[in-house]
Amino acid sequence: MSESMPVGPPAGRYGPVARQRRRPAWVLPAAVVGVVAIPVGVWIGVGVLRDPVQWSTVGFSVTGVDNVDLTFQVTRDVGQTVQCQVHALSTSYAEVGVRTVVVPPSDERTQRVTESIPTAEEATTAEVLGCEQVTEGTTVED
Repeated sequence: MSESMPVGPPAGRYGPVARQRRRPAWVLPAAVVGVVAIPVGVWIGVGVLRDPVQWSTVGFSVTGVDNVDLTFQVTRDVGQTVQCQVHALSTSYAEVGVRTVVVPPSDERTQRVTESIPTAEEATTAEVLGCEQVTEGTTVED
């Protein structure tokens, strides 16, 4: 009486027996790359978002054939001096005015600035090219 009971259903009763699948060879390397790439991507993203100075153009007003007023916002650490390069463009996108604007330290992290840009001819737009922190020993240009 030592008959053993079958572990599965009778052969062929429910169709062909399923074969065990092998994982494709690329699955393990892809998983390793994914595990490494995600933290690296997050690290790079946080670094980009944490720029010490951020800026955005709010608007501009052409006040004459030789002048345009530009309003922009600068976000930086409290008490930090920043210099921004701004420029005015003509209808043909030629640069007709450029200026370096020094934004003095403030108790506010974000500061709105309006600056007049003298132009060689009438401008149709104005924008901020970029801003950077002014560190000790850095000369401020105009």
